[in-house]
Amino acid sequence: MKLITAVVKPSRLDTVKTALQELGVQGLTVAEASGYGRQGGHTEVYRGAEYRVDLVPKVRIEVVVEDADADAVVDAIAKAARTGKIGDGKVWAVPVDTVVRVRTGERGPNAL
Repeated sequence: MKLITAVVKPSRLDTVKTALQELGVQGLTVAEASGYGRQGGHTEVYRGAEYRVDLVPKVRIEVVVEDADADAVVDAIAKAARTGKIGDGKVWAVPVDTVVRVRTGERGPNAL
């Protein structure tokens, strides 16, 4: 099993969710996040004063999938999140040793 994590622009969340649903992904976790990559934040003007925003708002999406589905899920997220502009985000996958469905006690792939 793999944990797929994506950090993307908030405006792309619905598109990513739709892409995952079309692949048959049944569950995901979404959390608000902030950070920066190569863009290093940006400058804004508020009431005539210029200030630097170092941390850009993002959303973090996490989903656990079977190894066989991991590449398709990563590709679907990357395609759905892509705007072609700086700050589109990142997607990565890491191995998962154990998954337990708390309600039933099921373990492994049955817990997905």
